[in-house]
Amino acid sequence: MKTFNDSAPSYDKWYEGKMGAFADGVQTELALKLFKPVAGMHVLDVGCGTGNFSLKLARLGLKVTGIDVSAEMLKVAKKKAEAQDLAINFLEMDAQNMEFPDDFFDGVFSLAALEFIREPAKALDEMFRVLKKDGRLLIGTINRNSKWGELYLGRRQSRDSVFSGASLLTREDLLSWKPEKLLASGQCLFLPPDTPEDKISPDLERELSSRERGGFICALWEK
Repeated sequence: MKTFNDSAPSYDKWYEGKMGAFADGVQTELALKLFKPVAGMHVLDVGCGTGNFSLKLARLGLKVTGIDVSAEMLKVAKKKAEAQDLAINFLEMDAQNMEFPDDFFDGVFSLAALEFIREPAKALDEMFRVLKKDGRLLIGTINRNSKWGELYLGRRQSRDSVFSGASLLTREDLLSWKPEKLLASGQCLFLPPDTPEDKISPDLERELSSRERGGFICALWEK
């Protein structure tokens, strides 16, 4: 199985392409719209990878800690933060067994990471544990029941893909966790992955939102 350590040097190339940049933009917009971060908050980014979302949060004035199990991904994240003069605490740590005390963070984020965690329910419980009372947890993940889900499910057959061990969730799967604490949810990335580059646009995204399932789903809970 290809690991994220192997993928670290080339991981960010996805965001340099038109579809990668578009997907990142709509996912970030949805996550921030739901969570509504406030400068000064102490937040945790779980499965931070090369730090893309951690950097965005830090630029908004949040105090950010990012964790990941991939040492090589974290090396890339640290270099990017240093280059932008952003003080982010990046730590190698397993989301299923965090080394933080209870009630520690004002907020917890995890975007495009839950699908790669062996025991997602255990990781979700850990994220909730480290949240302060009234703190908020935002999870964003690939929608299994979408054209993007179909694409990545197909890649599970290849041992050269990081998706070979992935477990994708449906919207119903995600929203079934602690429904009594659920505040809001949303979806985005209605453009299918085979959209021609010259057709990628916010206008087409809005048009497809009325008849397609979003490729990316987000949910927000409050402790």
